[in-house]
Amino acid sequence: MKRIRAYKYRLYPNAKQKELLAKHFGCARWVYNYGLAKKIEYYKQHEKSYSRYDLQKDLVVLKKQEDTQWLSDVCAQSLQVVLKNLDAAYTSFFRKKNSFPKFKRRRNRQSVAFPQNTKIDFDNNRIQVIKFIKDGGIKCKFHRRFEGIIKTTTISKTPTDKYYVSILVEEDVKSVKQKPLKIDSAIGIDLGIKDLLITSDGNKYENPNWLKKSLSKLAREQRRLSRKIKKSNNYVKQRKRVAIVHEKISNQRKDFLHKISRQLVDENQINTYCFEDLSVKNMMGNHNLAQAISNVSWSMFVQFLSYKADWAGKNILKIGRFDPSSKMCNSCGYINNELTLNDRTWTCKSCNARHDRDINAAKNIRDFAFDKQNLIGSERSELKPVGEGGLPPSLNQEAPSFR
Repeated sequence: MKRIRAYKYRLYPNAKQKELLAKHFGCARWVYNYGLAKKIEYYKQHEKSYSRYDLQKDLVVLKKQEDTQWLSDVCAQSLQVVLKNLDAAYTSFFRKKNSFPKFKRRRNRQSVAFPQNTKIDFDNNRIQVIKFIKDGGIKCKFHRRFEGIIKTTTISKTPTDKYYVSILVEEDVKSVKQKPLKIDSAIGIDLGIKDLLITSDGNKYENPNWLKKSLSKLAREQRRLSRKIKKSNNYVKQRKRVAIVHEKISNQRKDFLHKISRQLVDENQINTYCFEDLSVKNMMGNHNLAQAISNVSWSMFVQFLSYKADWAGKNILKIGRFDPSSKMCNSCGYINNELTLNDRTWTCKSCNARHDRDINAAKNIRDFAFDKQNLIGSERSELKPVGEGGLPPSLNQEAPSFR
């Protein structure tokens, strides 16, 4: 069977390659912002979308103009990928799947994609893409090898000035037989804050709270940044120090979530994982819990566990977010409407069973999932705010400069 998998490696470009990569990042950002501004203006005037193919025709004209002929210095296919991604994001908004695309800024993560002609030299640790063939390509640390057809190569630069390459590969893998759906080999997983996750078999995985451990250092570095003159050399250096602290927290969190998800998937006795379909965006509206909720990264954990389970032939089931998983007694079905967030344990008034709040919720999540056979409950989704001409109110104003 065919499977698409991404491999990410660290890049070490030399000075000339860094300069050329900077041109690619800048041109990709400029073309994206140009295309978005063009789409917004065209929609206001004609109430229909300016297509990707029209933007590609504009790109040919722009390369011949004196003030924008520098667009010819970079890979043409990379700029076409930018327009393709923009068109997908723009269309997705009108289908009410995502928010409206934003104008890109230089200080954010920068990336550029190369859709063809990537060559890998594992023995010499080199990677060649269009415009980067001289000197044998870019130095790359290949910590693992792969076999398959390379689809797309994306080079990115982080705010800490580190370069990475992500290679999308189509591999031939052995088909994995899907495990049967049985409640005896399933666990319910309740996601929390104090404990990252609690399973129906009574296991609790404590939340390391990486952000809290680095909060004082982060605050100190941000205070130093606030005293610097904006766009000065010291300001740029200090902003990088702040980015390094953020990067470390992010890496610690991802490493922990990868290890926990791998540990759960490698458990031979478990074939099915049951979750509650949480509305994280709505929960973030509680400012008392917003930082703690964003720190635990529930969505990232579910994503990691889902693809690992899929590769292992195991099952993922979800229940509706409005099912009373915490308030219902798992023994008799009594609903405790008086339960509050402060109540970590409670006694059922009907059968006198003593419950740990989180373990009881995990058991109910497992039972609900098998009772409904993966039928997710109704969601109270709100329509995204749309202003005149089908655009967000903030974008009905004049578009910001995108250069």
